[in-house]
Amino acid sequence: MSQVLPEISLVIPCYNEEGSLCALVDSIQSALNPLGISYEVVITDDCSMDRSWTLLKEIAAANPHFRIQRFKFNCGESAASWAGMMTAQGRYIITLDADLQNDPRDIPKFMEALKHYDCVCGTRVTSRGRGDNFVKIVSSSIANWVRNKLSDENISDAGCTYRAFKRECLSKIKFFKGAHRFLPTLLKMEGFTVTEIPVTNQPRFAGQSHYGIWNRLFKSFADLLAIRWMKKRMIKYEITETLN
Repeated sequence: MSQVLPEISLVIPCYNEEGSLCALVDSIQSALNPLGISYEVVITDDCSMDRSWTLLKEIAAANPHFRIQRFKFNCGESAASWAGMMTAQGRYIITLDADLQNDPRDIPKFMEALKHYDCVCGTRVTSRGRGDNFVKIVSSSIANWVRNKLSDENISDAGCTYRAFKRECLSKIKFFKGAHRFLPTLLKMEGFTVTEIPVTNQPRFAGQSHYGIWNRLFKSFADLLAIRWMKKRMIKYEITETLN
């Protein structure tokens, strides 16, 4: 008998999120179970130093919707996201954070937008004041402006990793460290259609943010220059006619 694959795969990187994991599970189940859509949740633990992995094993043992894996050593958010995408089996893949700032109740909005686009990106521009402090808002605004200016983009919230896309989008993506910040641009470069929708931005449920001004702007600057180079040097062509 062939295995029935899920319609949706939630892909979640996790690093030291013991305080939010149980609430995350409850939030996902409350949002998705009433929809009647088959789903799985793939969580990759990036070698957390707290009790995250212990809790994840308990969660997976109690709920078959949850599939978990753990890195041997810390590899970063891009690696954890990519490993989850490679493990995911759903027709549609939705990436979100484990800290509960992304609200699973927004998922129906993503699914509706996917009827018209290959990739749907969440934007927190109108809701940041309800979940983030002043420094985080300002640093994100500056980082987004710099990224858009140098990469010739118009993504209003590149730092929001709450995104949904068709699994065929993965077939052409060249992922690298830091690529999660530029996924919309990478998809556009391959000819996929991308849009943004407003999403809820909740206050962090527990723990501390892993990102500051250094992560949002300076650390990703080399990656930004690489994206700029790729866009300018990418080979583009269209075949108009063939014979034999």
